[in-house]
Amino acid sequence: MVSPPPGAAAVARPRLCVGPAPRPLMGSQGRSGIPGNSGPGEGGETRELQEARVVRGKRRKGKGKAGAGQGGRGSGLEGKPVLQKAQEAAGSGTEAEAGAGPGQDSEAGGSVEEEARSIVKGDEGSVGAGKEAQGRHDGKEEERRVRTGRREDARPGKAQGQGGQAWGGIAGTGAAMAAAADEEAATREPAARPAAGPALWRLPEELLLLICSYLDMRALGRLAQVCRWLRRFTSCDLLWRRIARASLNSGFTRLGTDLMSNVPVKERVKVSQNWRLGRCREGILLKWRCSQMPWMQLEDDSLYISQANFILAYKFRPDGASLNRRPLGVFAGHDEDVCHFVLANSHIISAGGDGKIGVHKIHSTFTVKYSAHEQEVNCVDCKGGIIVSGSRDRTAKVWPLASGRLGQCLHTIQTEDRVWSIAVSPLLSSFVTGTACCGHFSPLRIWDLNSGQLMTHLGSDFPPGAGVLDVMYETPSTLLSCGYDTYVRYWDLRTSVRKCVMEWEEPHDSTLYCLQTDGNHLLATGSSYYGVVRLWDRRQRACLHAFPLTSTPLSSPVYCLRFTTKHLYAALSYNLHVLDFQNP
Repeated sequence: MVSPPPGAAAVARPRLCVGPAPRPLMGSQGRSGIPGNSGPGEGGETRELQEARVVRGKRRKGKGKAGAGQGGRGSGLEGKPVLQKAQEAAGSGTEAEAGAGPGQDSEAGGSVEEEARSIVKGDEGSVGAGKEAQGRHDGKEEERRVRTGRREDARPGKAQGQGGQAWGGIAGTGAAMAAAADEEAATREPAARPAAGPALWRLPEELLLLICSYLDMRALGRLAQVCRWLRRFTSCDLLWRRIARASLNSGFTRLGTDLMSNVPVKERVKVSQNWRLGRCREGILLKWRCSQMPWMQLEDDSLYISQANFILAYKFRPDGASLNRRPLGVFAGHDEDVCHFVLANSHIISAGGDGKIGVHKIHSTFTVKYSAHEQEVNCVDCKGGIIVSGSRDRTAKVWPLASGRLGQCLHTIQTEDRVWSIAVSPLLSSFVTGTACCGHFSPLRIWDLNSGQLMTHLGSDFPPGAGVLDVMYETPSTLLSCGYDTYVRYWDLRTSVRKCVMEWEEPHDSTLYCLQTDGNHLLATGSSYYGVVRLWDRRQRACLHAFPLTSTPLSSPVYCLRFTTKHLYAALSYNLHVLDFQNP
């Protein structure tokens, strides 16, 4: 028997310790790996050729990179044990090569480099199989993070074999879910200031507000389209306040007082453009069968309107363009039609054609009426606990609102003319009467509220019969009037009492029955023919827009009109109209 050459045992011993290497994954093509050790009947040369062919095939496919740190591949920490095994195998192979001597590489089963490469491939295959399960687990974690809106920025890459396919499915689903999560996060959380971009956006917000305050409405709208943070920033009320004060009916008075602080200024500016352009939708809120001369008032979300000898209270629906058909309350007490009424101190003070004044508690059934004039009471006003009334009997009277003194006349004033309109000054020191201008040359006169004495009269060039049908104080020193002479006049008592500051003429020479102002730039008037409502910009002479609400057979004056920042309400002979400027 021939004994094995010396050193053969040294070669075989390390080979037995290493053992067969596991099959590596060969990528998406599904090839089988070559065992690390040849079988008992295989030659070393054949195994070397097979391994070299596999290595060349893997290099052509561009696969087999280990320790790349991506999904489905071995990470840097997982690659360290593989390299350690490869170094140990390399060390074993070096010892074997030193002991075997020249000419024995074929019997030992290949060189040390090929042996180490086989071990690395085998371990990489096991790592790839493990990373497939790890990839699925990480995919579920990623999906959970996307659902909660806390998706991480780093996304796993493609994986080898089945692990890569699993990550591909998760990535496709994650992209769609990430978009939905971004939309949800944008509505739930305020947008963060962009970290990149022009240095201008990294300035303090106070300085940015000062810079953007010089932009106009169009520039601010374009700036809001850049990103979510700028959209939130440009929605600040401070940036839109200056623009709103120059707009029509935006809720700001001439002195800058905000009458609607609960509504964002930007939204009011949007609606004000519809007022400026005349874009609105017309509708009818109420109808009645017989012809009437209604009067109305607005308070919060309620509408009070007179019909015959009743005053009905309706509640607006949330859209503001419709009413609940069932009235909240009905206030009666007059024997004839209600000519005029006002709301003051939770009371309704009404003037009737029967010559009586009625006092009604809004939230109770308390009602008191007393004889005030010999003929019909055409107008009434109430401020600060004082009631003033004007009648067809050519007198104006002053009454207290205190419950113990109701019906006690404080002053009786002879006006020499029928009194069509009356208004108390905001300072509670005087009141103005608008008369028929038949017995006196001036229809507008101001009276002292405490003594009842004449203080002054306004204007001096009124033609006979130029009666004033509506008058209202805007500030303690300014007031507006309109009437039979087809003019709207603006008076400033600080400038002159003999000549108005500004006037606007009705284009069709129609009598102006009523007027209303937003306290700033918008003015609305109601004409006597075809129910025409006109909008005026007080910064110009010409009429801005006209809305005829009736046709020829049903021609009717606009007896009363009121408006908010979104709607205009006009009371005619047969119905109550609404112009919706919010949803034109």
